[in-house]
Amino acid sequence: MDPSQTITSVPDAGDIVSFDNEALIIVDAQDRILGHGTKAELHRGAGTLHRAFSIFLFNAAGDVLLQQRSADKPLWPGFWSNTCCSHPRRGESYGTATQRRLKEELGVEATLCFTHRFRYQAQFGDDGAEHELCSVYVGRLDGDPAPNPQEVSDWQWISPAALDEWLETNPESLTPWFKLEWAALRSAEHTATLETIGLNWHPSKAQAS
Repeated sequence: MDPSQTITSVPDAGDIVSFDNEALIIVDAQDRILGHGTKAELHRGAGTLHRAFSIFLFNAAGDVLLQQRSADKPLWPGFWSNTCCSHPRRGESYGTATQRRLKEELGVEATLCFTHRFRYQAQFGDDGAEHELCSVYVGRLDGDPAPNPQEVSDWQWISPAALDEWLETNPESLTPWFKLEWAALRSAEHTATLETIGLNWHPSKAQAS
């Protein structure tokens, strides 16, 4: 596939920054590039494995920033999820893509630390699916975001303990990739990385018991 790369980017909050004809990167399970396809193509049916990223930003109190996805999103509209998630475009590095998307969605910049990469597939009925090799990053944010309403319906800072309770009592309102990523971040495996941004977590209750 050789999709169009004609993308009309705009700088102002409230403008459209996501496009069906974005050229995304098709990969194998080892993140080796196999080709390219449009965002619309790669999310049809059961989805085609492609590069993606997820970002978790924390404030000085250790709260994590969540966003509610716009009601106009084709997949998981109105669901709550992590701070920011998207895809590197054709020819774009992870570093460039993550900073671009933080500005486009939330109007912020942040230094990010890589935690892990994982593969998942999640189906959203007949509307399509996410099938991603997703790289997860964490960082710190001082102050509040200025979200783009085309992408974000609502946002909130929430403590890890309150988020753990949310996951236990109402997991249906959260995106499937977020639930996988949060469980990983709450494990002992990523304690050292989280400490580099000033978070001193212990493993979750389930893992500590």
